[in-house]
Amino acid sequence: MPNQTPLSTPRQVEVLTTTKRDWDAVAPALLETMLVQLHAVRVFEEVVLELAGSGLVHGPAHSSIGQEGGAVGSALALNGADGVNGTHRGHHQFLAKGLAYLRPQGMSVADGLAGADVTEFLYRTLAEILGLKDGFSGGRGGSMHLQWLEAGALGTNAIVGGGVPLAAGNAWAQRHDAAQSDHESGVTVTYFGDGASNIGSTLETMNLAAAWKLPLCFFIENNLYAVSTDIRDVTAEQDLALRGPGFGIRSWQVDGMDPLAVYLAQQEAVAHMRAGGGATLIEAKTYRFFHQNGPFPGSAFGYRPKDEEAEWKGRDPVTRVADEMVARALLTADENTALRQRIRGVVDGIVERLTEKDPESDRGARRIIAAAWPDPKGKDSGVRSDAAHGEILSGEQAPVDSPTVERRFVDAIADTLEHRMTHDPGIVVLGEDVHRLKGGTNGATRGLADRFPDRVLGTPISENAFTGLAGGLSMTLRYKPVVEFMYSDFMWVAADQLFNQIGKARHMFGGQSAMPVVLRSKVAMGAGYGSQHSMDPAGIVATNPGWRIVAPSCAADYIGLMNTALDLEDPVLVLEHVDLYAQKDEVPEGDPAHRLPIGKAMVRREGADVTVLTYLNMVGLSLAAAEKHAAVDAEVVDLRWLDRASLDWETIGDSIRKTGSVLIVEQGTVGTSYGGWLADEIQRRFFDYLDQPVQRVTGSEASPSISQVLEAAANADLTDVIAGLDRVAAGLGRA
Repeated sequence: MPNQTPLSTPRQVEVLTTTKRDWDAVAPALLETMLVQLHAVRVFEEVVLELAGSGLVHGPAHSSIGQEGGAVGSALALNGADGVNGTHRGHHQFLAKGLAYLRPQGMSVADGLAGADVTEFLYRTLAEILGLKDGFSGGRGGSMHLQWLEAGALGTNAIVGGGVPLAAGNAWAQRHDAAQSDHESGVTVTYFGDGASNIGSTLETMNLAAAWKLPLCFFIENNLYAVSTDIRDVTAEQDLALRGPGFGIRSWQVDGMDPLAVYLAQQEAVAHMRAGGGATLIEAKTYRFFHQNGPFPGSAFGYRPKDEEAEWKGRDPVTRVADEMVARALLTADENTALRQRIRGVVDGIVERLTEKDPESDRGARRIIAAAWPDPKGKDSGVRSDAAHGEILSGEQAPVDSPTVERRFVDAIADTLEHRMTHDPGIVVLGEDVHRLKGGTNGATRGLADRFPDRVLGTPISENAFTGLAGGLSMTLRYKPVVEFMYSDFMWVAADQLFNQIGKARHMFGGQSAMPVVLRSKVAMGAGYGSQHSMDPAGIVATNPGWRIVAPSCAADYIGLMNTALDLEDPVLVLEHVDLYAQKDEVPEGDPAHRLPIGKAMVRREGADVTVLTYLNMVGLSLAAAEKHAAVDAEVVDLRWLDRASLDWETIGDSIRKTGSVLIVEQGTVGTSYGGWLADEIQRRFFDYLDQPVQRVTGSEASPSISQVLEAAANADLTDVIAGLDRVAAGLGRA
């Protein structure tokens, strides 16, 4: 028989419960603050539900009534510089963090919500939930996207688990800042529910945060239901605090209906993180008194019994704190009632500022004041920064007559990153193997780990986690992460972070958050890596808001475009084709510091008969095809910038008006191709100048195969470009 020995873990879960002695020992001032904030959150949420019931909340109203104890108890253990983010049910956390930030000295029963700054905070929060212009995000975020960076409220999130990786980025920044200054580290708390504890982005981030000892607390509000699905239906182990030890994370489980227990657990977690102990996890067992969304209880929808709801309501966290204070002669019942009434008066006054009586209603209904709505003309403002076409944000272009040296494309990548990291301590490079193999799998980060060991981060194989970490890092506005995707197909693994988070954050949060993320992504068509390692992602990314895309075809352009990408405060995808890595080009002599202007294409060959629009390695093939083709005189335009906002329509339009014909050349599959969108837009803008339909060269429908013969057949090549020119010639009657 084999020997079998139980495997022990050094990390255990501590179940923290309070005793009478704990309540006796706590400072009365803390209990007063707790009570005021609990009442404030409860009353505010009741008003939100009333407004939702009246049809004044456009979209969902995810009430946190019943769960206030977790938010208030947790936030009171933090300081103003600490960060928090949350999920769609996040009003209570946002309010608790904001109130604690405004009143770090505490709040009293006598004063309640006194102070114009507190009223203004509540006003802007309610305005945001109602989608109004005075909200923190100008009404764009609404109920599920609340952000106030000044107070450390990093943003709530409508994607379940979507904000967890972003919180890791803030925590990395706090740890790095502390190491550079010898100051105590700040901490970050990411709040999410039982549903998010099962999603990949959360689990990936737990692993990463534990491995890197980030000061990040995973705070699980286990309210037992994901919408209507009972936790017992989806998870074998319902004690979610046990998630932590598997990743080596110190963990606690508390009664979320006991705000003092939450406070004490959060205090211990904060002390552990500030001391450099790494990530922590707190599971708060709690309960939402209402349905997932709206003013009705869950029992009204048949998925939970009324007696269960009654039992949990008997453990109301607001009542718990008030009763404990009354028992210790710190409060009378009348004072408690009066406090709630005064808070209700403050919130009702805010409603009066935002709404008015509806003259068309015979039931006394109210409506939003017309002047409170945002201007519809601004619907697209803030999708990206307002950097202008042709602008150079920093530095300068290389002089036309500057001396040059020969350099491989891949060496130009490493040279540029090294130069920028030398001069900008905020640039952080991260990705799989970027710190090993003498510069990653292709040598593009050569030498960086030796020079900048604390800013070159070899990541776990977890694209969702490290991409989201980069997003959170960039939101601090102190760091500019450069992420490497080993292959562009991995973009699908991180799609939520790329498109729902990084791409949308600036606009969604009303311009509060810039997103200076640079994503280096390799296009490996022709390298024999098959269907899942060969994608050109330009067509996918170009259809998603917020992203800029650059596609350099030579080493000198790479230097100029990467430097410009790092100057921008937008997410920028920098495409690199594997065929170009070994290519030797002339680059300006000296430091790789020159810039190329935003949104400027380059005419590589002038011609009279057809405008060839292309990018990356297909520029060289298009030039070769143009020289070989006798029937048409092709003008070859290297697009350089591919995104909707940066595309050089001036150069494209000038060429089309001259030639009257267009051939779009790309290598990848037809289904996800970039050229489909581009052809549609060209025909919309330049229809009157076209002598024939826009022609296209693409790969086939199927993704490239491993077989060398099948891969060559699937990808567009020189023969296909020549065939495309043949079609143009036929359209001109020159076949």
